[in-house]
Amino acid sequence: MVSDLEVKIQDLVDNWWIESNDIKRGSLIEAFVPHVDQIPYQFEPIGRTDPKEHDKAEVLVKPLKIGEALQKVPLPVAGMPRILKHEYWSAYRAKTRPCLVLSGPGDEVDKALTRKMPNNSTAPTLIVIPYYGISQGQKRAGYNPLFVERVRHITYKQFFYDELPHTRGEPSILRFDHILSIGAHTKSYKPLGYRLGDEALEIVNEYLQWNILGGVEHDAFILEFKELVSVPQ
Repeated sequence: MVSDLEVKIQDLVDNWWIESNDIKRGSLIEAFVPHVDQIPYQFEPIGRTDPKEHDKAEVLVKPLKIGEALQKVPLPVAGMPRILKHEYWSAYRAKTRPCLVLSGPGDEVDKALTRKMPNNSTAPTLIVIPYYGISQGQKRAGYNPLFVERVRHITYKQFFYDELPHTRGEPSILRFDHILSIGAHTKSYKPLGYRLGDEALEIVNEYLQWNILGGVEHDAFILEFKELVSVPQ
């Protein structure tokens, strides 16, 4: 058993991060990531700040609860396009975070097949996993050091410890339970100049299988690592 609590799976892999500006599976980018609240919020325009101006409005922010009868106020606001039946304006906080690309844009669709369709019906996306910094501070909650030790020793299938290589990189936790899609437009994200090496990407693939399917192959590298370390309880 390895007693050093600082040991991490990256120590056993050569070339964990590789310099690269490609956008593909394993690439490191920066993108807007919404905070995942247990109950989402909605907002609705309830009045104009100036009756003569149509581009500014006062809005009401309140919980968006599933199954609750919701009323929509048909107040026209230039900056808020008209929404259709069964649609609502949702409100959330977001922050730019480093993200690991799980999937690049899909196959291109013939434009002849998408005429008269809204752009979002077939617009390309990236599927990403966000990173969260572990450091604690006056304006930052961060993570409990004991919790980080357990994550580093692969205790939870939804949390993975990593150390980011870019300029502002730091020890972080990759959250497999926060997988999301973002627009593939170049104004939606920024490449950070790195991607995972092949062996590192295989480990992430094992983690993804563990998280999504509930188990991994008996010879998975992450299982071998768990046997090497003593997880603090």
